[in-house]
Amino acid sequence: MLRWLIGGGREPQGLAEKSPLQTIGEEQTQNPYTELLVLKAHHDIVRFLVQLDEYRFASAGDDGIVVVWNAQTGEKLLELNGHTQKITAIITFPSLEVCEEKNQLILTASADRTVIVWDCDTGRQVQKVSCFQSTVKCLIVLQRLDIWLSGGNDLCVWNRKLDLLCKTSHLSDTGISALIEIPKNCVVAAVGKELIIFRLVTPTGESLEWDILEIKRLLDHQDNILSLVNVNDLSFVTGSHVGEMIIWNILDWTVQARECNFWDPSPQLDTQQEIKLCQKPNDISIHHFTWDEENVFAAVGRGLYVYNLQMKRVIACQKTAHDSSVLHIAKLPNRQLISCSEDGSVRIWELREKQQLAAEPVPTGFFNMWGFGRVNKQASQPVKKQQENAPPCSLELIGDLIGHSSSVEMFLYFEDHGLVTCSADHLIILWKNGERESGLRSLKLFQKLEENGDLHLAV
Repeated sequence: MLRWLIGGGREPQGLAEKSPLQTIGEEQTQNPYTELLVLKAHHDIVRFLVQLDEYRFASAGDDGIVVVWNAQTGEKLLELNGHTQKITAIITFPSLEVCEEKNQLILTASADRTVIVWDCDTGRQVQKVSCFQSTVKCLIVLQRLDIWLSGGNDLCVWNRKLDLLCKTSHLSDTGISALIEIPKNCVVAAVGKELIIFRLVTPTGESLEWDILEIKRLLDHQDNILSLVNVNDLSFVTGSHVGEMIIWNILDWTVQARECNFWDPSPQLDTQQEIKLCQKPNDISIHHFTWDEENVFAAVGRGLYVYNLQMKRVIACQKTAHDSSVLHIAKLPNRQLISCSEDGSVRIWELREKQQLAAEPVPTGFFNMWGFGRVNKQASQPVKKQQENAPPCSLELIGDLIGHSSSVEMFLYFEDHGLVTCSADHLIILWKNGERESGLRSLKLFQKLEENGDLHLAV
């Protein structure tokens, strides 16, 4: 079911009273998303979106249903029914280049303790695995080895035919919350406040058996790890419930950098002041990361922080980017950042370099003769120190997308088709570039008129 609405510009009620939250007026000249398309198919919280190709994506959530959509038109292409409880993880499993069959597969895990493999071109259920002892919370595909891993209370390795190749023993009742691949046939698993490095032993001439070995446990976090991502070929990064960010060397697993005072990037604050600034642990929980070549972008509590990898410091921040916790962020190519929150909003930010203030001129003439110049110079020193400690860049709000009535769980960015958001209000919204859509509609109209012979070009 589809309906068109006009989006952007409106300020949500209640936000005006909260002065720390940055707001934007009706005129959002830099916000391209002025049209929105509401997609209805789910009847519970929609938590996951996954891109299938240039024009398709799939959605999943607490109703156990997977829906495949056309990102260009908003058309519902397929509905996949097979799980009896909420979906806890979803990932694509592309076919190998050497394979003749080019069918796109989706893997879904559920609280019903099953994993289903779907053919998302036909909607066919390829296979179902029901031998799990606990809920699978995360999935990862190792494309190079043509295998996939499932993480719950243990770690299992599977091939494309869903044969169980090997597994670990019971790890923890809390289970694996996140998995990433790192070099040397290794994976990193986040288990509570620990990181566990596992190495996959692949079949050789001597042994045809697969195996998975625990290599090391990293115990540097003080609280549960909420986010774990690869940053580049050299590093991966983790974030915890109490606002600790650690950047790790991807080869020897040593700590490259650590940041624990996001809520106030000024280095001169002592620990006691830091604690006073944080009244609630949830205000500093790191829910999500994204990155580019130079920076790691962190969603910390209600705020957004830009951490420069070379300078090893926060270079920009927006402490109250949203009214509630930020759940998902993504970096766009043009120095823009998108964030969504439990408060139901989606916001677009631009990373800008701050204008450096000109140096204060030394007073001359009469006042300098009586020593006023020296006093002014001394008074300006704390200001100068403050300028040095201040972040050199800023995050400026350039767009506020108001359409959801409840928590926005995540989003997908399509370069050609706009932005897709999913929410606890059971809806998916496809945000469209109004200028682009208007141009496409005009082009279609002219093409139709030309086909019907109604368009006569003046000679």
